[in-house]
Amino acid sequence: MTSPTDKDVAKTPAAPSNFLRHVIENDLAQGAYTGRRWGGAPGDADHHAHGMNDPARVRLRFPPEPNGYLHIGHAKSIWLNFELAREYGGVCHLRFDDTNPEKEEQEYVDSIRDAVEWLGYETYLADRPSAPGVMQPHEYFASDYFDFMYRAAEYLIGAGLAYVDEQSAEEVRANRGDFGKPGTDSPYRTRTPEENLARFRAMRDGQLADGAATLRAKIDMASPNINMRDPALYRIRRATHHNTGDKWCIYPMYTYAHPIEDALEQITHSICTLEFEDQRPFYDWLLDRLAEGGLIASPHPRQYEFARLNVTHVLTSKRKLRQLVEEKHVDGWDDPRMPTLAGLRRRGYTPEALRLFCERSGTTKSGGWIDYAALEAALRDTLDPVAPRAMAVLDPVKLVISNWGELMGGPDKDESALDDCSAPIHPHHPELGKRAFKLGREVWIERTDYEDVQPKGFFRLFPGNKVRLKYGHVIECTGATRDAEGKLIEVQAKLVPDTKSGTPGADAIKVKGNITWVAVADAVQAEVRLYERLFSEANPGGGELLEELNRHSLEVCAAYVEPSLADAKPEAAFQFERHGYFVLDAKAAAAGQRVFNRAAGMRDSWGK
Repeated sequence: MTSPTDKDVAKTPAAPSNFLRHVIENDLAQGAYTGRRWGGAPGDADHHAHGMNDPARVRLRFPPEPNGYLHIGHAKSIWLNFELAREYGGVCHLRFDDTNPEKEEQEYVDSIRDAVEWLGYETYLADRPSAPGVMQPHEYFASDYFDFMYRAAEYLIGAGLAYVDEQSAEEVRANRGDFGKPGTDSPYRTRTPEENLARFRAMRDGQLADGAATLRAKIDMASPNINMRDPALYRIRRATHHNTGDKWCIYPMYTYAHPIEDALEQITHSICTLEFEDQRPFYDWLLDRLAEGGLIASPHPRQYEFARLNVTHVLTSKRKLRQLVEEKHVDGWDDPRMPTLAGLRRRGYTPEALRLFCERSGTTKSGGWIDYAALEAALRDTLDPVAPRAMAVLDPVKLVISNWGELMGGPDKDESALDDCSAPIHPHHPELGKRAFKLGREVWIERTDYEDVQPKGFFRLFPGNKVRLKYGHVIECTGATRDAEGKLIEVQAKLVPDTKSGTPGADAIKVKGNITWVAVADAVQAEVRLYERLFSEANPGGGELLEELNRHSLEVCAAYVEPSLADAKPEAAFQFERHGYFVLDAKAAAAGQRVFNRAAGMRDSWGK
């Protein structure tokens, strides 16, 4: 065997960057988590101390807040955490970060769980000391830890590390300072631990009004990192929680809850997007203090940040996406134009395509935008090898073969006679067999396949030109009929005898044009939805939301498709020859409709 040449090596694409692999590999090599114990479920230091040596080499988590549907950016985080856990012999927890009762709903919990499973990931690992070898799911709720969070808050108060602040929100904001000016201590900062504990319990017991007080960490009001200027830990909020009901009227702030959740779950590498980089000092401060108090196990988790996924023509703000849904600019969270995973799935994107896209996008500390074309390319690259082929006519006009009965109708010159035709289900997989359809006197063709006068470079139908009906016969165009407004209503042609595909005479006549078609006799009616990108702006979000919308993001076609698609299953993907990749809309199918959504064209051309 010869060694590859330098030229061959140069052609090998570089592996996408992922700096987190180096972080994890270094930690494993250094034995950073050797000897770590696991109690079989999340818990405090004592709980884990009585557990077993952790069978997971690493523990990661995907912690979405259930306040909306997951989007393409979440797909990157899902892929990153679950794949790293799989690669390094660990487990990834699915954690619902439900610390904000006013915005969270069970609907979103269910949708998140479904999206993670659809992408191909599970949370199972046999790591319960009481049930050796039995796989268990690692799905948790932050709200299940509220009791511990409260206990930790009382510890911080007792240690002089937290105080109840009764300034108004405006006063807190004014006294925080800015990047050029240090903050001013709260007048309540010098309260004794006993006083603070009493006020905190009054908060807990509902004796103070919403917004009347917060629990704040006592760190440094002069810190150059504003996030370290006595950040809030708890606020008063009377709201029914989807999981805990009305048990609590105080709720932890996310920045306080998040590190505690990681610690209780024995997470090794807490992977966040870059906007949390400034929060890392508080993350470490809090866990260091709780470890000093013996509340959490050591070594505690460490936070690492990566650049979030930004795709051109895609907006991922949950608030703005919710606006589109509530104002009915789109057909719900799963509208195929939405960047939600539910929308992408309904449009025709596959888990394989999204995972490939995430991998190709790389994982770095620097941001930037990835062209939408890369997302479509990932879909084409995963569908092309597997998607069955089919013919479809999206803008149909009737083609009539005037001499059909004479040539194909037998002795009776039966104009209703049909000719059996076939084509491979997939051109590169002959083992899949063939699909069968009919050719008759009348067929549906694309309206754009005919011109009265030949434009330059046009080799389809115009008077006097010959083309092949793909997988069928050669025909010669003889003319067309238009209505009073000039609209094309029928094309006429003659069949050229002895030119059927697959027969000895097929190559007797050379033609430059080869068009797709569907016979009127066995065509299947279908609605075809041609989706484009929801936003015209390449980097949406900077202007007025509605002004950035692409008003031509959906075109609906009354189409005809070949009979092989009559029994297509929901979410089944096909390549419509010439047109691109389409999927049978599952939502429409459930309502008894046959609707095909275009997931991607044969090549990217939008906006070019």
